[in-house]
Amino acid sequence: MKQMRFSIINAVDLVELFAAFGVLKDHALMTDDKAEVNRAFDNMSAIADQLKSRKGDQRRALLALYDHRNACVRLAAAKATLAVAPAEARRMIESIAEGQHMHYSGDAGMCLLMLDSGRLVPD
Repeated sequence: MKQMRFSIINAVDLVELFAAFGVLKDHALMTDDKAEVNRAFDNMSAIADQLKSRKGDQRRALLALYDHRNACVRLAAAKATLAVAPAEARRMIESIAEGQHMHYSGDAGMCLLMLDSGRLVPD
């Protein structure tokens, strides 16, 4: 897949792309397509980094995804916003950890453990 130029895309469209890659990642996880999981993850990370690099750190735009129907998207958005909206992000991660989202409940629980132990420090 060709590297996308996220620097030329506005924040609203980046949020939509983040969600689309999250849905792709979810599907790839369910079908055990590790290469696609990695590509989706890399693109989501690049989008979060691009938003972070913009004036005023625009990662808060990802808060709009807290209502997304897909748990993978919600969890990724919460993790990406831990530094800019820690209380809201933690509540979202706790909600997913307490839910019945198969893979994502465990992932969210591990994220909370790492936050609480200090091994994960949001930046």
